[in-house]
Amino acid sequence: MYQFISKAKKIAIIGASSNHDKWGYKIYRKLKNAGFMVFPVNPKWGYIDEDRCYTSLEELSVMPDAVITVIPPEATLKVAKECLKLGIRRIWMQPGSESEEAIRFCAENGIETVHKECFVVDSMKEGF
Repeated sequence: MYQFISKAKKIAIIGASSNHDKWGYKIYRKLKNAGFMVFPVNPKWGYIDEDRCYTSLEELSVMPDAVITVIPPEATLKVAKECLKLGIRRIWMQPGSESEEAIRFCAENGIETVHKECFVVDSMKEGF
């Protein structure tokens, strides 16, 4: 996991939330506090804390090095296809976000994935 994050300085959180109890917010805040450039992506929100919240990856002016999905599994394949189109080669699928179809698509298209690991919980095990 550390290698996945150490290669990424700019990270988009797909499904970011302004609700402090949601994983989409906890991940956003953990990365911000660690000094990463974080792009929240969720069409439901205009801003999350001080950051503009984007409606899609295509709306970003800077492409992230990695994406973390915190969305329903049926939406993750669409995000994986968007990442391929935009040249983003790393996707972390939070538990509950992953789908076998999205995992297979990423494997077939050279997109590095992490799945079945919680970013917040598992990063603490590695001292992140």
